[in-house]
Amino acid sequence: MYAKIKTCTLVGLEGREIEVETDISLGMPRLTIVGLADTAIKESGERVRSAIKNSSYSYPRERITINLAPADIKKDGSQMDLAIAISMMCANDEINEACDSYIFIGELALDGSLKGVRGVLPMVISMRSLGNKKFIIPYENRNECGVIKDVDIYPAKSLKEVVDFLQGNGKLEKFSNGFKQEDSKFELDFKDLKGQERIKRVFEISAASRINLLLVGVPGSGKTMAAKRFPSILPKLTFEESIEVSKIYSVAGLLNEGTLISIPPFRSPHHTASAVSLIGGGRIPKPGEISLSHRGVLFLDELPEFNKNVLEVLREPLESKSIHISRANASLTYPADFILVGALNPCPCGYHGSKVHECNCSQSQIERYLAKISHPLLDRIDMHLEVSEVDYKDLKNEPYGEDSETIRRRVEEARELQKDRYKEEFFNLNGEMPDKFISKYCKLNAACEKIMELSFKKYGFSARTYNKLLKISRTIADLDKSTDIKEMHLLEAIRYRTMDTKYWSK
Repeated sequence: MYAKIKTCTLVGLEGREIEVETDISLGMPRLTIVGLADTAIKESGERVRSAIKNSSYSYPRERITINLAPADIKKDGSQMDLAIAISMMCANDEINEACDSYIFIGELALDGSLKGVRGVLPMVISMRSLGNKKFIIPYENRNECGVIKDVDIYPAKSLKEVVDFLQGNGKLEKFSNGFKQEDSKFELDFKDLKGQERIKRVFEISAASRINLLLVGVPGSGKTMAAKRFPSILPKLTFEESIEVSKIYSVAGLLNEGTLISIPPFRSPHHTASAVSLIGGGRIPKPGEISLSHRGVLFLDELPEFNKNVLEVLREPLESKSIHISRANASLTYPADFILVGALNPCPCGYHGSKVHECNCSQSQIERYLAKISHPLLDRIDMHLEVSEVDYKDLKNEPYGEDSETIRRRVEEARELQKDRYKEEFFNLNGEMPDKFISKYCKLNAACEKIMELSFKKYGFSARTYNKLLKISRTIADLDKSTDIKEMHLLEAIRYRTMDTKYWSK
């Protein structure tokens, strides 16, 4: 007796179709699972046995061989339980109807109930691209898959529900729901930040075209406070971006109640984080913090406190917008297109250059502290800003400044200008512009050319910095709704690249 059922396994963010072949033959009762299955799948035999019996169905008393094809793909996870159970019941003539038009995904509990699993969203999307249209999934995963078009989603709560549906004795309702953006009301607002208009300005520029940012300043100057309010001025994710981000969170098992993520994520790992937790990986590879902040913000506070090796792994994804992880049985690529915001004190005690407190660090201590941030990493961070203490008069007398909604509207207008300008290109924002397009879209007049030449010689800018300055200038001009880059736009951009000569020129 033989049966074949289709299911799916994850390789990175992509689902691979797996055929579950079951053969029941005469011999000593024994279950054998072959096809490069990991421990979780081999253990599924016991879960499936109990689930079938506790759902009042008969379990085969012959020799059972289950093959997971193709055999060259490593299979992991518990999402194949349902497919193994259905395949086994088809081979045992418990189910007489054809099941080959369905993809079965889900983990079985011992009582036969169907439990949610991670990664269902990317599995369904990948299987749809292969021509599959019908999916039976756990009820817990229904919301994340309900927005996918051109497929039939059948959420189920138990093995019995699935079998009754396949036999025509019960009904599983198709599930679909529209894309709903989350409420964008933020508890933290930029109006809470008194004074520090320069900080607000650089965050606005960063948000307008997704530009990386580094803040250096004494404790209590507002670096962390401003960074935590950054998401409140970022536009909501488009449907396509939401799917990208939600796939990552689905694989990581972090989707909140199975709903899609429509607000740019904000991740702030502790400085004790390891390289694996930052870039992803592990025995069973999972996305790291840089992928979980895809289309959002990665905030690294107290930057020099991170292990230097951890910081250095950021260099490649900052350029490529993705991270490639190689393991013995697979090579995976996760997206990592994030805005990096770094914050640090100017010295170990924090008060170097302070107008109020005296620094007690030696020059060698300061140099060792700052040396943890390498020049190649600094060069990849677009804007650098030195932040000073807030004046008492600003705290006491100054009224609340602009709120986040006002700033976000300007950011959205600037982004619309950029999207319209680049509508014939494969990118949308200045920060995403490849270097070969800079001469076309970031032209300088004669006065700006002279300013750039003098600055290049004075500060020793690299070629990468030159290109970043042009992108920043173009963004500032867009916020000003200016067609051309003017001298004031370029001068402001240059100000955001001179601080590193003060701290890292030695």
